[in-house]
Amino acid sequence: MEAEPVKPGTLYVVGTPIGDLDDITLRALRVLKGCSVVFCEEFKVGARLLRAHRIDKPLETLNEHNEPEATERVLAYLRQGKDVALISDAGMPLIADPGLLLVRRVLQEGLPLVVVPGPSSIVTALVRSGFSTDQFLFAGMLSRRPEERRRQLQALAEETRTVVLLETPYRLRQLLSDAAAIMPERRAYVGCNLTLPYETHHYGTFAQLWERFRQSRFRGEFVLCFEGRSVLEPHRAVRKARTPFPRRQRRRRV
Repeated sequence: MEAEPVKPGTLYVVGTPIGDLDDITLRALRVLKGCSVVFCEEFKVGARLLRAHRIDKPLETLNEHNEPEATERVLAYLRQGKDVALISDAGMPLIADPGLLLVRRVLQEGLPLVVVPGPSSIVTALVRSGFSTDQFLFAGMLSRRPEERRRQLQALAEETRTVVLLETPYRLRQLLSDAAAIMPERRAYVGCNLTLPYETHHYGTFAQLWERFRQSRFRGEFVLCFEGRSVLEPHRAVRKARTPFPRRQRRRRV
């Protein structure tokens, strides 16, 4: 008598807090408690979240350094009938975070997939910015190469919708420097360490924000939003942006 085929497990893509650990849904907690294993982006961050909510589950990593290998491990668990939860360091997996390869493989193999929504730094910053929310463009993270980043900003300067950008914590000054050179009078908002007790909010033109942050040692998480180009604003010829960084700083790796 042949054994019945194993019912595959479900991959749960779980949104997690972007700062304040209390910003987690009841459903997310139920899923994390009920799954067989949790795959996180960084072990220390994932362990802190589980520990904060008294969840004791095996923890493995899936990140930019091991995504292909970790994807195969997750698929093996699912084929064995084990439920797997995928979380990122903060917010929704796949949004500027690893996980897309895994989701595509799960869909290709017809395995069960459930997305458990949660907090979003993108939407949090967009609402706090006060800019138009009727339509907006999430432009992700710009290139780390200065010349390419400036070309991207020059293209985004023509966008008529509100634009939302993410960036690594140590690249805020470089981003503001380039934006101030390309669209100095455009209104923008920088939300720093959102949802944490020490969150801060900064409004102004790009020129003003650059002046505010140029001497800052800020290294926390942030989201940047800026207004779309007004239909009444004349088109300007695209010029090569010159960074306001002093010569000594310009040589630093970004």
